Amino acid sequence: MRNALAHVSKGQHTVVAAAIRQAFEQPDPIHAGEIWRKVAEQVRPRWPKLADLMNEDEDDVLACMTFPRRHRTKLHSTNPLERLNKEVKRRADVVAIFPNEASILRLIGAVMLETNDAWTVAAPYEP
Repeated sequence: MRNALAHVSKGQHTVVAAAIRQAFEQPDPIHAGEIWRKVAEQVRPRWPKLADLMNEDEDDVLACMTFPRRHRTKLHSTNPLERLNKEVKRRADVVAIFPNEASILRLIGAVMLETNDAWTVAAPYEP
């Protein structure tokens, strides 16, 4: 969304963001793709660079639509990935010096397993 809104004037961010979000509200990837392309064509006259960006990145952006609906809100954002990286860094800072590469992999694997367990037992929420 940040990349898309970089091509739009600040005053139009709300309108364009709402139009783009329509694709993520669709029940399946097929309908999401249709809405995505429709929005791209609607913005083309005013923001051709945005329309080109949307056409180029459709598959990457809508990849989260192949997952169950309850997981999409976690997957369409980079926030969970950033949170995971921050947790790995926090734990690595405690250790400071690793004796070998295998110990780093064990730490990262442990953090990822904890994250997986937290997602598995957490009550799924519907948007």
